[in-house]
Amino acid sequence: MRKEEIIGLFDSFNKKKVLIVGDAMIDAYMWGKIERQSPEAPVPVVEIEKHENRLGGAGNVARNIKSLGATPILCAVVGDDFRGKHLKQLLKEEALSTVGILIEKSRKTTVKTRVISEDKHQLRIDEEDTFPIKVEQEFLELVYSNMEDVDVIILQDYNKGVLTPFVIKNIIKKANTLNIPTIVDPKTKNFLAYKNCDIFKPNLKEIKTGCNISFDENNMSEIKSATKDLLQMIKAKGILLTLSEKGVCMQTADNFTHINAEKRNIIDVSGAGDTVISTSALCLASNVDFVSLSQFANLAGGLVCQRVGVVPIEKTELLKNAISYFTN
Repeated sequence: MRKEEIIGLFDSFNKKKVLIVGDAMIDAYMWGKIERQSPEAPVPVVEIEKHENRLGGAGNVARNIKSLGATPILCAVVGDDFRGKHLKQLLKEEALSTVGILIEKSRKTTVKTRVISEDKHQLRIDEEDTFPIKVEQEFLELVYSNMEDVDVIILQDYNKGVLTPFVIKNIIKKANTLNIPTIVDPKTKNFLAYKNCDIFKPNLKEIKTGCNISFDENNMSEIKSATKDLLQMIKAKGILLTLSEKGVCMQTADNFTHINAEKRNIIDVSGAGDTVISTSALCLASNVDFVSLSQFANLAGGLVCQRVGVVPIEKTELLKNAISYFTN
């Protein structure tokens, strides 16, 4: 791609409206320093210096979409608890809409608390409910009501219960009827339920567990075979498989492409998948070819891994790197 085309593409993101459906949560952080071991057990003592709460899960995807200049609409189910209220407050603080947030009584809002010292995770504490939502039909109608003028739909699954087989099937069916492209970031529980989506984005662990297969991760021909089989199973247009430090690969009906990761100082991989799906979604909405889409997504995922914690991509930084990548 030429420099002018890339700049034009990034400018076009500002006109896109993206519907994100899935598991929203709070990413809580406790930042501190370690200077001694506990006398009570063989563990370090972290002296906490700062607390921070951020939008996580599908909420972080919304942050990425906004950071890239587009308009995100988040549809999620949270608990009738103070953390659910806090999640809505975090959305408001980020100037994000709360119209797609449905409250379910007797449900716990997911909170992931990360203890960080010396730029490294020392511990993560999860508080959550993972049973399927009980308000499927009500939630589905809420999603439908937010589909107007949407350019792409992201289904963001963290196995927390929002994306049930019933919800998945009906959203994709409705989206296909309305000619809205769909892109999926799956987890293993309902892995094969996402039939007829446009792009399906698993990682290596997810494709192995979700398809109940085994293959050599260092053998590209075996990866190609696995992604081709998955493409046929779920009738997707493309499988975007993330390979961690080995980059990504894209499988379509008539092409397989492996894209190597750029060499970077990787600090924290948390949230990289959220950035990859967000960048891919906007490229999909902009009719970017699938190989170029994979290249943009690969660049974006690598860039956020250079920062601590779950953070959205910086649009200007991605644009600069994309111009350098495609024009050199």
